[in-house]
Amino acid sequence: MQIDHRRWYSPRLGYEMGVAIFGHWGPPMLAFPTSHGDEWELERNGLVGALAEFVDAGRVKIFCVGSNNSDSYMNEGAHPFHRSWRQRMFDEYIRDEVIPFVHASCQTPGIPITTMGASLGAYHAANTLFKYPHLVKRCYALSGVYDLRKFMGGMYDDNFYFQNPLDYMANLSDPWFLNQLASCEIHLATGTGPYEESRFTYEFSQVLTRQGIRHHLDDWGPRGGHDWPYWRDMMREYLRHW
Repeated sequence: MQIDHRRWYSPRLGYEMGVAIFGHWGPPMLAFPTSHGDEWELERNGLVGALAEFVDAGRVKIFCVGSNNSDSYMNEGAHPFHRSWRQRMFDEYIRDEVIPFVHASCQTPGIPITTMGASLGAYHAANTLFKYPHLVKRCYALSGVYDLRKFMGGMYDDNFYFQNPLDYMANLSDPWFLNQLASCEIHLATGTGPYEESRFTYEFSQVLTRQGIRHHLDDWGPRGGHDWPYWRDMMREYLRHW
């Protein structure tokens, strides 16, 4: 498997961030880590290796980014409005820095991107698709949470609203966004396995259903737990049918 690593200073975040790239060719998949993971977390936990046959066959090229969560929602020492602002900066880093990098690496400007992530990474994967459905056309959000109010200490501002999918999707009425979302493939995966809390996925699915947004609520039952072995199996199955 071809492996590359790039780092650059992000003017939006104010420090260097890295991207680990796995594969030589194929449709791009932008992968987010869990709560405090870096760009190598998915490889360390065997998820990239579990997808090696698809990577080596040129069926997917994986771009793993690092996390900003410890500087945003999980920064307990910061004011809640600083947390929501830092999440907005991370979102802009993905939109204005990482996505153009993916396009350049694939040598195909505008190539549709797939996102994936597990746990808090599922939030980022879903948020990126719902914010930019003209750029991201497929999402695999595994064991996610889509309402981040618990990280805000009861406070609320515009930055948080526009980064909290449960809220902004419930009120979405823009015809352009709705038309773009109609062309997307959205998978929200959960189950009844260990440590999994499926209510978050079901709650968000209900919001999308009320909005008429087509999506897949994939309940894996006992095969859907909140841990790496379950997420590896899910992604292997998803890519088999990609």
